[in-house]
Parts: sequence; structure tokens; C-alpha cells
Amino acid sequence: MVFVKATEDSEQGVMPSAEMLEAMGKFNEELAEAGIMVDGDGLKPSSQGKRIAFDGPSRLVIDGPFAETKELIAGYWLWNVRDMDEAIAWAKRCPNPMPGPSELEIRPLYEMEDFAESLTPELVELFSQTDGKLAKDR
Repeated sequence: MVFVKATEDSEQGVMPSAEMLEAMGKFNEELAEAGIMVDGDGLKPSSQGKRIAFDGPSRLVIDGPFAETKELIAGYWLWNVRDMDEAIAWAKRCPNPMPGPSELEIRPLYEMEDFAESLTPELVELFSQTDGKLAKDR
């Protein structure tokens, strides 16, 4: 998964220019044509978001905006790549997603094999019935 890190502009709701949209559209087309892009989208500013804080059985809803802009996410892609090197190569081709300095963060997803030691036969059956997702479409 590739995260587009938020900036002060994205947190203020500054919309991308036509040129930026065109460049990003072309990049997304290249990703799709190469069979890399699974999904991707932009996120609205954190002022329109909520966080749910967990502490045992209690739940606390926290309204945005959230203070640390540099720790927020403004968008994402889900890519199907062979390895981190391929993801880095594609990320380096990406147009700058923000008007000024910006960052992408690349994080691998867990695979079912990563949980092999913890999976009981019952969990294997449960995951196999839901395409590997416990909370599909929630």
C-alpha cells in the first residue's frame, strides 16, 4: 500500500490544479495498464474525519482535525507488485502529489502465510469463506 502523506495544503482542503490532476491521471493509467493498480483514491481533510480510541471495552469518538499533519494520510494506492523494489521504482515515477514538498509511504500488506503459526483450523475455514477477510464490505 502506498500512502500519500498529508500537507498543510491538503489539510486545508486545497484542491489540486488541472495540471496535477492530468499528470496523476496519466500515472494512474500507466499503473492500470501495467496491472499494478488495484485501488486508489484521495481522502478529505482530517477535519471531516473521526477517530475511535479503544481502551478495553470502552470506545471514545474523537473529532478531527488532528494535530500532526505530517502523520496524516491524504490519499492512497493499493498496488500489486512483486516486491518493495518494484514499488519504489513505481513511486519514483509518480508526479509530486502536492503543490509543494510531499512524501509517499510504502507499506507491505500482511499475507495469510504471515499468520500461519496463529491460525487454527476454524480460523482457516472462516477466512476461506470470506476470501481472506473477516470484515468484508463493512
